[in-house]
Amino acid sequence: MYKLHLGSSPLIISIPHSGVKIPNELDSLMTPVAERLQDTDWYVDRLYEFAKALNATVVSAELSRYVVDLNRDPTGNSLYPGQFTTGLCPTTTFMNEPLYTDDSVVNEVEINRRVTEYWQPYHREIQNQLSRVKSEHGYALLFDAHSIASRVPALFDGQLPDLNYGTFNGKSCAVSISKLLECLNTHEFSSVLNGRFKGGYITRHYGNPGNNIHAVQLELSQATYMNEATGEWDEPKAQSIQAVLKQLCLALIDWKPATINTSS
Repeated sequence: MYKLHLGSSPLIISIPHSGVKIPNELDSLMTPVAERLQDTDWYVDRLYEFAKALNATVVSAELSRYVVDLNRDPTGNSLYPGQFTTGLCPTTTFMNEPLYTDDSVVNEVEINRRVTEYWQPYHREIQNQLSRVKSEHGYALLFDAHSIASRVPALFDGQLPDLNYGTFNGKSCAVSISKLLECLNTHEFSSVLNGRFKGGYITRHYGNPGNNIHAVQLELSQATYMNEATGEWDEPKAQSIQAVLKQLCLALIDWKPATINTSS
């Protein structure tokens, strides 16, 4: 259901949306649109492969977000009230296309099953790693790594900036981390802090700067590393953005809180 790489640094990278696996019993109920997995965070695990050499811990999902969205509230509450967004167990794509031939199969019983079997294990692992890292360093940094198509009219107008940082409007991390993000040299890439994407459930739920657990989300435009028309990895593009992502990860690893404690 997920892959885990253990690192010794304070940085934990969560990759909840790069998985492409769909259980056989669900695949047979889905539409041809669903089979394209078009809302996948393509290649994000590959983008951050370098982080293992930096001693970051990496938790990456193997299941598709169409099975259960690991970055949604398990109660089903919307992260962006009043705005369109897909749910905990989505029944449509970002373009509002149906994922199931009959979406009544995604009922309360089925949603609860998926939360128990798929959602909870991923989140238990995140919590376990946060506890481990905090006990070793006195603090922990959780970096939630995402990507999205540069244009999704149902979610935002026009073209998305290249790097979209979310800190839940400053609530999920120390002020000095927000300043670090704003001051980072992104070279030719555009960036914004708490724009359309302010951080999903993972960032909002686990970020607790008062307890020295700091969380940041990055929603990366897929135009920075792949050919969006063909869906193919673009190596020259990827190398350019990876240089920025590596600089970001190193800055986070080098960052230290003003005070350190080891309480849970």
